[in-house]
Amino acid sequence: MAYVVTQSCCADASCVVACPVNCIHPAPGEPGFGTTEMVYVDATACVGCGACATACPVGAMVPDAALTTKQLPFIDLNAAYYDAFPHADRTPVALVPQQRRLTRTGPFRVAVIGAGPAGLYTADELLKHPEVEGVDVYDRLRTPYGLVRHGVAPDHASTKLVTRLFEAIERQPRFRYFLGAPVGDELTLADLRGTYHAVVYAVGASADRALGIPGEDLAGSVPATALVGWYNGHPDQQDLDVPLAAASNSSGRAVVVGNGNVALDVARILTRPVEVLERTDLAPAALERLRDSGVREVVVLGRRGPAQAAFTVPELIGLAALDDVDVVVDCDPALLDGEDQRSQLLRDLAARTVDPASTRRRIVLSFAVSPVELLGEDGRVTGVRVARNRLVVGDDGAVRAEATDDTFDLDAGLVVRSVGHRGLPVADLPFDERTATVPNHQGRVEPGVYVVGWIKRGPVGFIGTNKTDAQETVETILDDLDAGLPEPAGTLASAAALVRDRLPESTDLGGWQRIDAAEREQGAALGRPRAKITDPDAQRAIAAVPPVVRRRGILRRTVSLTP
Repeated sequence: MAYVVTQSCCADASCVVACPVNCIHPAPGEPGFGTTEMVYVDATACVGCGACATACPVGAMVPDAALTTKQLPFIDLNAAYYDAFPHADRTPVALVPQQRRLTRTGPFRVAVIGAGPAGLYTADELLKHPEVEGVDVYDRLRTPYGLVRHGVAPDHASTKLVTRLFEAIERQPRFRYFLGAPVGDELTLADLRGTYHAVVYAVGASADRALGIPGEDLAGSVPATALVGWYNGHPDQQDLDVPLAAASNSSGRAVVVGNGNVALDVARILTRPVEVLERTDLAPAALERLRDSGVREVVVLGRRGPAQAAFTVPELIGLAALDDVDVVVDCDPALLDGEDQRSQLLRDLAARTVDPASTRRRIVLSFAVSPVELLGEDGRVTGVRVARNRLVVGDDGAVRAEATDDTFDLDAGLVVRSVGHRGLPVADLPFDERTATVPNHQGRVEPGVYVVGWIKRGPVGFIGTNKTDAQETVETILDDLDAGLPEPAGTLASAAALVRDRLPESTDLGGWQRIDAAEREQGAALGRPRAKITDPDAQRAIAAVPPVVRRRGILRRTVSLTP
């Protein structure tokens, strides 16, 4: 029995270290780690011990004998990697470097700005060093976990299991949260540098890239970053104008521009039956809007061919396995003759017959097309003018799309722009407008100030890519601590006092745990994993209520939100 990776994994390499026979690759330090779509298990070397399944934070490891019919394509996907990269020279076990020790004794204090994966992985790496007396994680929201909470699709519940790892990080005794505590106005970088030896920004890339075409600013044209935040319960997006009902979108169609994983997420959420969405943690208000949605078809526009599609193969396998949505491929059959995995899967999809009498909603994957204008009336989107593209291979071997004069119009009352995230300038830090990142060298902006995650490297990689990225930034911080950073005047106690003075409504880990418990309790009453609380005032009120502790016996206790 061999284990198989069955989804786009988080790529944090926990399974690699756990494997006793080094059969999971690419491993940290090997070519492709952090850039391939997933890690892969070598079935010929796997001994079926299950250590990888225990270590995996997202439940991606499954014994081959337990695979469902829908998961069987992952066997070939794992095997294909080793056909191309045999790893014949691998060591019998994965090599784990010896823990570095600082030459200076400290104690050192570090502030991390941003409670998403990059920030929490950074805190975890720092807390491995006893010379660090405390890591304080700040976030402007009252709920941590960043894009894991507000970006991962609600129907990808297994991916959200990585929060168990984050819960273990935040329970460490030298870890503190300051949530509902934005840095930049009332609390500044200068304030933090007066208390901490190092300040690390892990603020992500919260904006979207523009299409740069006429009509982009019409009502009903929304960025995927906003729409994903809306259905995932981000407080900033709860009033987003999303025309789903027939009265505001008579075409019954939505168009998604771009064909990365986020685009597929959006297409699925807009088309899956509400009975499926009810079993997820999709935001309650968005769920009610989707319950009454009149959208019957979502067209996903990709400017190049199937082989160059931005979505990952695991995501395409998952989409093809849906039995509650019709998936249609719309492109020149000649573009499907490639031997790459995407082309093969899409060729199989294209060969499927769709029952003309089907009442299921439909996702159409279109290739070699680009929007050239969003059409509208009275300030609202009514359609998309689309150009067919000519695919040209450049001297560097890259395939480029060139628009032709062959255009057609698609009626649509909702257009979702999903062509990538973009970072925003950060107060008191330099900013590169071209890359939309903070200029840095291995995470160092200047001694004492650092960046990690998307604001450091740009919006690329997976959840676990942030772990490797955090390790690099932390290594730079340790170098600077050993070299000698200025000693700040403040202490951990004075940091807490400063936050209480400047941001009296901020909260801590206990406040987040009360919100979390309330969401789970409300969700359980509805048969859902959680009912997200999205109103900032409601979050503030719940976070501020001290728990009632009921003791039973000597060492046992329970915590309730109500007397």
